[in-house]
Amino acid sequence: MAVTQQEIENRLWDAADELRVAMPEAQYSSVVFPLMFWKYLSDTWEHTHQTFLKENEDLDLSAEEADEVEYSNYQTFKIPLIFPGTVAESRASWSSILATVAQHGLGQRVRTSLQAIESANPDKFSRLFGSMTWTSESVLPGEVLASVMRAMNRVPKMHEGNMSHDVLGGAYEYLLKRFSDGSGTRAGQFFTPREVVELIIELLAPKNHESVYDPTCGSGGMLIAAASLLKSHGGRGYTLSLNGQEAVTDTAGVARMNLFMHNLTEFKVEVGDTLRDPRFTKPDGSVKQFDVIVANPPYSLKWKPWTNDPRAIGGVAPQSSADWAFVQHMIASMDPKKGRAGVVLPHGVLFRGGQEAAIRQRVLANDLLEAVIGLPANLFYNTGIPTCILVFRAPGTKTPERQSGVLFIDASKRFSHAKKRNVLGKTDIADVVTAYHASFDTDGSPANLDGDGRLVSRFVSMTEIAASGCDLNIGRYIKRAAGEAEDLGTLIDAYNVARAERRRAEENMVGMLAAAGIEGFDE
Repeated sequence: MAVTQQEIENRLWDAADELRVAMPEAQYSSVVFPLMFWKYLSDTWEHTHQTFLKENEDLDLSAEEADEVEYSNYQTFKIPLIFPGTVAESRASWSSILATVAQHGLGQRVRTSLQAIESANPDKFSRLFGSMTWTSESVLPGEVLASVMRAMNRVPKMHEGNMSHDVLGGAYEYLLKRFSDGSGTRAGQFFTPREVVELIIELLAPKNHESVYDPTCGSGGMLIAAASLLKSHGGRGYTLSLNGQEAVTDTAGVARMNLFMHNLTEFKVEVGDTLRDPRFTKPDGSVKQFDVIVANPPYSLKWKPWTNDPRAIGGVAPQSSADWAFVQHMIASMDPKKGRAGVVLPHGVLFRGGQEAAIRQRVLANDLLEAVIGLPANLFYNTGIPTCILVFRAPGTKTPERQSGVLFIDASKRFSHAKKRNVLGKTDIADVVTAYHASFDTDGSPANLDGDGRLVSRFVSMTEIAASGCDLNIGRYIKRAAGEAEDLGTLIDAYNVARAERRRAEENMVGMLAAAGIEGFDE
């Protein structure tokens, strides 16, 4: 009887749960994802190997000839031998090592196998499995690792002849979400809630053969969503060029495994600090440009400001917050003919003063900002503050009706309560997309939206925004947001934003005083 998706997910979680005696749930992903991907590779290689043997059983091939035929016409990657020429020689495969789980030194054999696969396939799997510190006996005892492998082996064979990539990708996504639910704030480094990802990709609408870039790609969810959305709309998701950069090596490995599991092979994920060391560049050193740029960067990240960087079109973002540095990097990465970018950020980017105000003024003067969409509070794993999506278009590429102005959409009330956070529903996403594509009257009101469920939105001229000091706070321009100022939820949202801003200001002040040798303030 076929095993259902739910049963596969349950068995994978059972394997992960074996780790509870050795490490906190927040660290499960560093062990489970490499093991799961290793099993997938091994099952796929062995299934293909059996096909090769069956189809060539009548040929009298030498070992060298068989190897050449198999890797030329059948296999797309190598599972090499480890400890060749010794009594311990074996294939670096899941099944080979599983047969030895009761023997001492399991972690070392797993590590040797994963490193051998990386080395044998440098173009595909270089540094894929991350640091692998968990293979050390001091981090994860061999008997626990053995229990995890035995439990995971109860998952059916993970090759294409037995399990579709939709099922595989779904199982991987299930674990990502499950680990994020259990990791609290730590989850924010690699997992953006999928309904937020879906919304931002719907707004940017990638098309066949376009390039997609995420400069802070985490687990690769936005890149995968771009391909999935295109496919769901009748397009060919596999034709997209998918590109991502991630600062954390292990997280970049999670992204690459995630993309492989979804059968997306035309991708490039680089490791490094996007602001300090952008890895996608042209021969002249300038950043490479893409059709679609998406990101959910770390919010208000302290960073080392640029000293002389052409990405700083409106100035350099302050050391206390890299929000506008990420935005300017994304703007510089937009293709000049059809580039568009969408980024999720805290509301502070809309109204903070100083250097950020100067950058905001320049971006507005260049008519690059197309839309500001207010999202509900408590959507994310790593913060409860309300956030917003900013949508940008390459210079001169806005449609005529969207030029010299910004579209504001207030979706802050559109959510449902889940166990640990708020979530956007399908209807909420559809309503935001509808509002984004609406036409507007000369006074900026939507002209073609009816019904009680429509979102409050308004197209605001650049003249009005300039008169407000280039402050983009949604409440300045949308009546309902201002009119509901006494609503408790709105008050809480505003309080959370103000409190976060106050904390940052205090931290900056204490840091500056400490640098000047003045101490004694409570942190």
